[in-house]
Amino acid sequence: MDSDGLGTLGEVRAEQYLVEQGCRILARNAAFPGAEIDLIAQDGRVIVFVEVKTRTTAAYGLPCEAVERNKRRKITRVASAYLAQFDLWERPCRFDVIEVWPDDQGEPVIRHLVHAFQAERR
Repeated sequence: MDSDGLGTLGEVRAEQYLVEQGCRILARNAAFPGAEIDLIAQDGRVIVFVEVKTRTTAAYGLPCEAVERNKRRKITRVASAYLAQFDLWERPCRFDVIEVWPDDQGEPVIRHLVHAFQAERR
C-alpha cells in the first residue's frame, strides 16, 4: 500500500475511533491557506483539532514524533482560521494526535494523545 492509501486508512480508523468515543466529526481534511488538518471533531463543548499519523513500523520512531514544531504551527493556523470562520472563539479547544499502526496480526492499534500540544505561534 502506498503512503497516501496508508494515510487515508489511518484517518478512517481514527475517525471511527473518535465516533466510538462519543465525538462528532465536524470536518475531514480541512484545508485553509498554507495548511490542513486531518480531522476536526467536537467532544462535548470542546473543539478538537486532530492530526493523524499512520505508520507500518516504529523503525523511525513513534508516529507522534512527526508532529514537529513547523507542523504544530500549521495546525494552529488551521485552528485559528476554522474558529474565525465559524465564530467559535469562545469555545474551548485542544490539539490531539492519533497514532495508528498495525499489530502483529495486521489489526490497527490506535493511541490517542489528548492535549498532545499547545497552540504554537510564530
